[in-house]
Amino acid sequence: MSRKPLHVTATRLPGARRRSPARARRALLAAAAALAVLLGLGVGALAEDPGSVPTALPAPSTGPAPSTGPASSTGAATGTASSPTTPVTAGGGADVTAPVATPTGTALAALALLEVKGRAPQTGYDRDLYGNGWVDTDRNGCDTRNDVLARDLTAEQFRPGTRDCVVVSGVLVDPYSGATILFQRGQGTSDDVQIDHVVALSNSWQTGAQGWDAERREQFANDPLNLLAVDGTLNQQKRDGDTATWLPPDRGYRCAYVARQVAVKVAYGLWTTPAEHDAMATVLGTCPDQQLPTGVG
Repeated sequence: MSRKPLHVTATRLPGARRRSPARARRALLAAAAALAVLLGLGVGALAEDPGSVPTALPAPSTGPAPSTGPASSTGAATGTASSPTTPVTAGGGADVTAPVATPTGTALAALALLEVKGRAPQTGYDRDLYGNGWVDTDRNGCDTRNDVLARDLTAEQFRPGTRDCVVVSGVLVDPYSGATILFQRGQGTSDDVQIDHVVALSNSWQTGAQGWDAERREQFANDPLNLLAVDGTLNQQKRDGDTATWLPPDRGYRCAYVARQVAVKVAYGLWTTPAEHDAMATVLGTCPDQQLPTGVG
């Protein structure tokens, strides 16, 4: 470690005999050498025994220690980056900062990947732009509505001669309400169970789908990840609402519902509005370990 040159100003006391410049210079050099030796011994002693302080050394400086990194919340210096934090309101009303760890692979982590910006106009939106109703996009011989009914219902029965394609009855435990609904195909009863686009088609139109081609929009409208068999009345109630305007009445399903919306938007590169993003974050904040759905179940 380099040291600054030691400057000493000599003040002659009354009655003292003036020394010659040469003698004064020699005395000054001797004093400086002695001090250097003492300092060297002190540093060595500290290195050998950090708990000891040589009595021959002057008291240490009380000036500020050099900073080695940003100060932490406790005032200690640190050279490492701090963890992501979020404001938390303490009991006394003051804002404090608490670390928040977001596991990878969660819906909350995926939400951070979504772009946030204003809603595009609904001008030009038409359901027919997403294909002519339910189609057979997976080429299994059954249209998407029947595929979803067969997936989400239990005790399902199929119309004979349709190769187990057309569902005529079954039991749905509605994810949005928790109610059990008996499904029976027919006039006046088929609408008791409807297929909901978890991310509404109109919402997708206003958050990025306007720039898609017809094939991609049809794929989106028939993607099992974005489809659920649900109570018909609640589906009509939801209409084209996003997380900021509509959530399932069953609070126990809200985390899974919002996680599915996030998964769909990530998969298709759709954005969220500020209000939608904040509502998603609020729901997922209650279940930070909620995983993104990886299958179509």
